[in-house]
Amino acid sequence: MLLKGKNIVLGVTGGIAAYKAVELVSRLRKAGCNVDVIMTEAATKFVTPLTFREISGNPVTVSMWDEPKQWNVAHVSLATKADLFVIAPATANIIGKIANGIADDMLSTTVMATKAPVILAPAMNANMYQNPIVIQNLAKLAGLGYHIIKPASGWLACGVEGPGRLPEPAELVIQIEKIYRRCSQRLLDLHGKRIVVTAGGTREPIDPVRYIGNRSSGKMGYALATAAAERGANVLLISGPTALAKPPNVEFIQVESARQMRDAVMANFATADVVIKAAAVADYRPKVVAEHKIKKSDDTLTIVLEKNPDILRELGQVKQQQILVGFAAETDELIANATEKLKKKNLDMIVANDVTLPGAGFNADTNIVKLLYADGTIEELAQMPKRELAHVILDKIRYLLHKKG
Repeated sequence: MLLKGKNIVLGVTGGIAAYKAVELVSRLRKAGCNVDVIMTEAATKFVTPLTFREISGNPVTVSMWDEPKQWNVAHVSLATKADLFVIAPATANIIGKIANGIADDMLSTTVMATKAPVILAPAMNANMYQNPIVIQNLAKLAGLGYHIIKPASGWLACGVEGPGRLPEPAELVIQIEKIYRRCSQRLLDLHGKRIVVTAGGTREPIDPVRYIGNRSSGKMGYALATAAAERGANVLLISGPTALAKPPNVEFIQVESARQMRDAVMANFATADVVIKAAAVADYRPKVVAEHKIKKSDDTLTIVLEKNPDILRELGQVKQQQILVGFAAETDELIANATEKLKKKNLDMIVANDVTLPGAGFNADTNIVKLLYADGTIEELAQMPKRELAHVILDKIRYLLHKKG
């Protein structure tokens, strides 16, 4: 079985659904897993640590201040040991702690220290689950690469009907296996590949103070660079100005204008296996840049624009073995415009999204896209966090690389 021999750390928090975690431990043990349980103090009010100790066959950790059962620092030892870290049930409290970097008990501290995939199975009152703060926290965590198992709907212990039920243990095991399979398949699958990603918007100066820009946040490009590095690729991120921190383990080039981005991309194209052009590059720039700040007057101001280089089209004209992926942010005629761009610029794939849709516009943490391929295939994806979408896009790129041999 897929999970046989894997070390799973299970966090149990203080919700009535904690009783289901007992059966979850039992099912994971039957699947061949070693399970270590960390309980919050509140969880012990619903189920005793003794119960989990007997079912798991391992000591149960509750307090950071218990006498250590081994010489290792407990939260570091369990964090390092985990192949998977599962929190079920995950209350609004633990979700909020993790999302905001709070580590004030054994469970939140251990989660902070682990590099294993973390799976959260929210379970709470329906109104709490639909609270904008909880929704925002879950979206933030999904964007950071945490895996969320959606709760079931139905009658809850509090007497409210709606979403918030912890799925049955058998279903939880199925979901855990799916997530682990997806994570293990992606583990270093792009090792040795040179991937160039462009991100953010460009700025075209009008004078020393003002510029022409766009609404791009850079979040999609940064998510792609981060995900590619996690999968073992040698990543170069060429970025316009953003408010985002540089992703870890990537080579980074900061640019401002379209021409600067063009020069950086072309200088690195020959050694690239894949180029993902996620940046929102200005199509035009002021023909004349004022040497000094333009003063306001009662008259109208006319700025003459000239065309910027079309970086993606230039790449498409000179590409050889490279996989070339573009983006199309549209407000209408999505498929028609994206198809035209795909063909005109000789792309292998284009990621098209309607930026007028809720959850798909600039600065959002999620996206709703359609993937169009050179062979005419169109694949429609559901709304998902940009971090998750980045991995889906890389899955498709891996397949394209395989087809090219």
